[in-house]
Amino acid sequence: MFIGPCYTLKNNGVSISTAISVIQLKLGTNGPAELLRASQTQGSSTTSSQIAAKIVRKTAAATVTAGVAGTTLLKQNPLNPASDASLGVSATGITATAEGTDGEAPIERGHNILNGWEWLPTPEERELLPQGGIVALKNSVAPPSATYYAEIAFRELRGG
Repeated sequence: MFIGPCYTLKNNGVSISTAISVIQLKLGTNGPAELLRASQTQGSSTTSSQIAAKIVRKTAAATVTAGVAGTTLLKQNPLNPASDASLGVSATGITATAEGTDGEAPIERGHNILNGWEWLPTPEERELLPQGGIVALKNSVAPPSATYYAEIAFRELRGG
């Protein structure tokens, strides 16, 4: 079995106070991917507050700030080829300004913003994303205004 290269999509800390897609990944045309990990923390509030976050499959992309290779889309190994993720305002990026259409939300968890949230599935529970598929880490409810750090780690399953 071919084991593909791994990448991390991250927002590097953005002020958020609404229930939006915090980061969004849209795969390219060279193959599917599996989600390895997702997380959201914050670094500017000392006030305890309960929120919920989810991994949602999008049927139409949100409008986001376009991802940038080497800044918000990183290779986990510098020898990896460039990611096949599609970068753009209706593709891979951070901080939605207009939501697309949400599909299924297979992962949704409540958490306290002081603790953060991390989804680290067993290999059998990893979410698969089809080629051209779109997934987002999204707040289910409006969180208190703070600087939130979010990331999704994924493996591209391309090649032979």
